[in-house]
Amino acid sequence: MHEAYLLEAVRDRVRGSRRDWLRLTAAGFGSYILAGGRRGSPVRGGPPAGRGPRAKSSILLFMTGGPAQHETFDPKPDAPSNVRGEFGAIDTSVPGVRVSELMPHMARQAHRYAILRGTYHRENGHGPATHWSLTGRVAVPRPRTGSEPSPARIDPPCVGGVVRQLKGDRNGLPGAVQLPARIGDQNTFQWAGQHAGYLGERYDPLMLIDETWVPGELPPTFRPNPAVGEDRLRTRSHLLQELEGAQKAVTGPPVDSLHLHRERALSVLDSTTAWEAFLLKNERPESIARYGDTRFGRSCLIARRLVEAGVGHVTVTWYPDPPTKFNSEANFDTHSKHFTKMKNLLMPPVDRAFAALLDDLAERGLLDETLVAWTGEFGRTPKINGGAGRDHWGNVFSTVLAGGGVRGGQVLGSSDGLGAEPKNNPVHVSRFVATMLRAHGWDDGTPVYSADRRPQFFMPGKPLDELF
Repeated sequence: MHEAYLLEAVRDRVRGSRRDWLRLTAAGFGSYILAGGRRGSPVRGGPPAGRGPRAKSSILLFMTGGPAQHETFDPKPDAPSNVRGEFGAIDTSVPGVRVSELMPHMARQAHRYAILRGTYHRENGHGPATHWSLTGRVAVPRPRTGSEPSPARIDPPCVGGVVRQLKGDRNGLPGAVQLPARIGDQNTFQWAGQHAGYLGERYDPLMLIDETWVPGELPPTFRPNPAVGEDRLRTRSHLLQELEGAQKAVTGPPVDSLHLHRERALSVLDSTTAWEAFLLKNERPESIARYGDTRFGRSCLIARRLVEAGVGHVTVTWYPDPPTKFNSEANFDTHSKHFTKMKNLLMPPVDRAFAALLDDLAERGLLDETLVAWTGEFGRTPKINGGAGRDHWGNVFSTVLAGGGVRGGQVLGSSDGLGAEPKNNPVHVSRFVATMLRAHGWDDGTPVYSADRRPQFFMPGKPLDELF
């Protein structure tokens, strides 16, 4: 394992409970594993009995590009016009709490979610900020160069990677999924922070990256070549298993990544029922309309289906509809024409789908055991630029948490009158991510295991227990 991360693990333990660290070193890593350490430790010092974290699954809605706090969950109707912008604020289902007029559906859902208006990390580069938002930790620069690093195995794991290792794959489906696409832009295909990092590729979330895929259909890469067909592919697969079985008796099981990916690909053919969670053919048309018959809306509906089927974590990324080659003109990176894009392209599908997801989960009795989080890599500048846009701003932005034991109807913290800096109860993004992990019931004494089986303590900050 990389020495830098072992050192980081030690530092994390110093911040937490030394007793747990001494327990590990005194008892030996092997005995701790046998004692059940992988299943996670009970939450210590948490909320009173009857409340608290209880997520079985989680869904993260990630607004690629960085959504403006002013036009979402922290409007500033009394600010100067060059800060306030073109849109006003509207009342919500919680007295005294207002959101942007671009979010009428979410305004009616405010009693179900908590708004964190003082989230920050002060990073203004897309890639490093995305890494912060998905892992709660700063991106490790070496040996990479450039402002938008791609994923590397020295990275700490994303939330999905942690969930997949600790909760495992269930019911024939991977423990973590990201859809409908990777997080990146035309300059860097995939920004760092989107895989399991030092946990190893076995725990990477299943990532759907086919830009032509229409959510609700089985992705083309999940189907065999038409010239081969499913029956013939199954025959080939069984023959290969027999040959490898004979080889394994002599050399041991294969451990290369090619074998791992092939196993996963062929598992689709042997678990048709499970993989139908990706399909919307049995959903009523009114259900699809409720979420919005858009790429994002359909992805949110699939996320609900996946957690129903037992998937531990789903990340839904913003992706334009209709499908286009992804670039900054189609996401929340609104340096120009900000107000036109927010009104006509971005916020209507997000507002509708987010609200429908909360409603749907609540009606099915799943919201209390499903954490739903909303964020982007950062916010946008308080001052409107010369192109009628807002630029990158990591100094303060809004994030949202709902379900999984989080008490709705709350607003934690605030920004100043311009939406430029935290004013009360600033929340570093590491605490936002830590709260997502705490919702699953884990604490700073819960280890994960790196690819070489060494324990790592993944909690990036102090969870916000007051939200539960």
